[in-house]
Amino acid sequence: MAIRVTAAVIERDKTVLIARRKMEGHRRGEWEFPGGTIEPRETPEECLGRELREELGIEAEVGPFIGRSLYGSGPRSIELLAFHASIVGGELTLREHDEIRWIKPAELGDFAFAEPDRPLIRALLKSARRSRP
Repeated sequence: MAIRVTAAVIERDKTVLIARRKMEGHRRGEWEFPGGTIEPRETPEECLGRELREELGIEAEVGPFIGRSLYGSGPRSIELLAFHASIVGGELTLREHDEIRWIKPAELGDFAFAEPDRPLIRALLKSARRSRP
C-alpha cells in the first residue's frame, strides 16, 4: 500500500510557493510543494491544513483538487495528492525547510524537486504554457 501524502500549490500574484527541505533528514535539500503524510482517519484536506500549520506556521484554505501522482512501487511507494490552497492567516515560518521562494510557474523546471513532485511540475508547466498570451 502506498504512503499517501498531500501537497499545496499556493499562488500569489502569478507566482507559486516552493520550499526547500533542510539539509538533514529525508529528501534533504530537495524542493517541494509544502505538505505531508496523511494520518489515519484524516482526510487529505485536513492533512494539508495541519501540515501547513506545522511546517510553515500558516492557516490555509484548501481549494480544488489538482491531481495525483504515484512514485515508486511496493510498500515505500508514494501517492501524492495535490490541491490548490490559499494562505488565510499566520506568518510564513521555516520549520521543516531552510528556504522558501515565490517563483513564476515557468521557473519550476529550474529547481531540483523531490521525485514525487515531478509529475505535478510537468502538469503545472504544461498549464503555464497553455495560459500564456
